[in-house]
Amino acid sequence: MKSLRLILSNPRYLGPACVFASLNILFGTWAIYIPAVKEGLAIDKSQLGFAIFFLSLGVFTVFPIASSLINRIGVGKATWYGVLCSCTAAMLPLLAPNYYMLMAGLFLFGASNGFTDIAMNTLVTEIEKEDEAKFMSAAHGFFSLGGVLAGLGSFLIGPLSNPVLHMGLAVILVLAVNAWFHGKYKNVVAETIENDGFSLKMLKPLLLLGVISFVSMGSEGAIIDWSGLYLKEISIAPEALWGAGFLGFQITMTLGRFLGDGISGKIGSAKMVAYGSLLVVSGYALVLSTNTYLAIVGFSLSGLGFSVMVPELFRIGGNVKGIESSKGVSFIAGSGYAGFLCAPPILGKIADDFSLVSCFWVLLCCALFILGGSFSLSKKQKKQQV
Repeated sequence: MKSLRLILSNPRYLGPACVFASLNILFGTWAIYIPAVKEGLAIDKSQLGFAIFFLSLGVFTVFPIASSLINRIGVGKATWYGVLCSCTAAMLPLLAPNYYMLMAGLFLFGASNGFTDIAMNTLVTEIEKEDEAKFMSAAHGFFSLGGVLAGLGSFLIGPLSNPVLHMGLAVILVLAVNAWFHGKYKNVVAETIENDGFSLKMLKPLLLLGVISFVSMGSEGAIIDWSGLYLKEISIAPEALWGAGFLGFQITMTLGRFLGDGISGKIGSAKMVAYGSLLVVSGYALVLSTNTYLAIVGFSLSGLGFSVMVPELFRIGGNVKGIESSKGVSFIAGSGYAGFLCAPPILGKIADDFSLVSCFWVLLCCALFILGGSFSLSKKQKKQQV
């Protein structure tokens, strides 16, 4: 919580943290209207999954070129430009008049978000170096906080009855806050470091971490994409509760990220992954009960589990013996984005051919795989300590 106090006491740190929150406000507002978009365009689950694939494809496409663009523009300015692009692109999916325009809009939204994501993480890294201050974990907590705000916005679905207006209000909020703070960080420039590139020799010690990152981030994205539809179609929840699973997921994600560093220091990263996967397994079991309120609790438990899982994978990847931390983290990030890329069309196909319940059985199996993988991580860490 020390880093949270640091952010709240200094606009230089609060500004970048607001970018983290803003990105998830925009994405979360889109997520709560996924059922409405599906119904409005009269598309099936498989088509919806394939459309969401384009959002992830946009993120993944910009990933290789973002670093050079950010260094050329300057990381502070690039972060601000990323916010502007994300605000513009956020309107496109909800304005899409047909299925093909939806795919195009989601691709641009994903590309804008991917660029902003890399820029804001680089920005925090550079400020940490300049000021010798640590606030990266708490900044990610603000990302989850943005999701909480978006989830609370789901209660406006009924009163507004207008997805475009709702997103427009979110965009105005994001623009106003970031316009106020961006002057505090716009002149920050990233340190230029020569990079020898990624070699195949690195793959072996990072392979398990990459697979776990692929599965966990894909599963995390699945809850964001499908929780509202699950509550609507499987749990037969009232309209006011369609966004409650997403809201619960984001609240527990936020709490876990603000508190996770202290717990990790006491029990270690591998155990954090194991305990996180146990929470996710328990959460999926409640979701599979199909009861509305148990499902909401289940999504919330899963959020708590995932909140500590992905940051610990980055921490482990950055400390693999014989591998530069930046290259380890880059591999974990790339694997996770690949999970986001592949999960929507796979789960959409399963949902269309079988049911949404079948999707969550698959996700439960994925959580059990992560649990098994965490034991291997624990053994490897013990060997490195010997």
